[in-house]
Amino acid sequence: MNSPFHLPAGKALGGPYAVDVSPETAGWGFAGLRVLELPPGGSHTFDTDESECIVLPLSGGCTVTAVDEFGRDTFRLDGRDSVFAAVTDFAYVPRDARTTVTSAGGGRFALTGARCTRRLPARHGPASDVPVELRGTGNCSRQVNNFAAAGAFECDRLIAVEVITPGGNWSSFPPHKHDEHRPGEESVLEEIYYFEFQSHDGTPGLGYQRVSPSGRGRGTDVLAEVRDKDVVLVPDGWHGPSMAVPGHHMYYLTVMAGPEPERAWLIRDHPDHAWIRDTWPDRPVDPRLPLYTAPERP
Repeated sequence: MNSPFHLPAGKALGGPYAVDVSPETAGWGFAGLRVLELPPGGSHTFDTDESECIVLPLSGGCTVTAVDEFGRDTFRLDGRDSVFAAVTDFAYVPRDARTTVTSAGGGRFALTGARCTRRLPARHGPASDVPVELRGTGNCSRQVNNFAAAGAFECDRLIAVEVITPGGNWSSFPPHKHDEHRPGEESVLEEIYYFEFQSHDGTPGLGYQRVSPSGRGRGTDVLAEVRDKDVVLVPDGWHGPSMAVPGHHMYYLTVMAGPEPERAWLIRDHPDHAWIRDTWPDRPVDPRLPLYTAPERP
């Protein structure tokens, strides 16, 4: 099924970015994602304009410098070898800042963004402070690195987490949605999925992503075979499952933002599949998880 909401690797290319999804290109109001690839010794400067931004190393380390009318902040990010190797530290950069990312060894860096109104201070997010959660059990087990979850790190509108699904498992299940304002029950959030896969003996991995219409918004309908560096846009709809083929772990970075006055991830499970949560306490978590934990605080 071809869908304008599935952007295979290279389709979201823009300027210096391997992925360049802005509110304008996505056709919505808030969430954005860029993936910057730098060679050894490489550097790139950009303006955050009206969006807050988190610089998240996917592979490699870097130095992040943010300059605005309030001063200059510089953060050294240790980063990691890959998304399957470790939790990473990150840097939060406020809106209206000129930002430079420099990498001595080269690497790949996600710039997760959300249009916002408040200017919060630039900050370093230590890897040791990232809550690592094991969600689901059995073949619904997955690992969630809540580096910028609503309750874990302060942003104005941006919510972002990493999900690692072991090969053969299903995540983003039961299918759920967040496209309707229902106080205390569901919040309106646009969402971007960015995928990476663990290869096996040089063979690339793959998975499958489903988004089905909820009767609201654009009637988003996606059934996609997703591969390394693919993007799926979720303006509305029931999203899930995200399925990892056996033998290849699947990673996805989710970036969310929306118009709600409260920054919260409130979801509604699909009524046909919500019962699956009741089965989780009777089954063990996949013993392959966690792939790793956050480092000890120094």
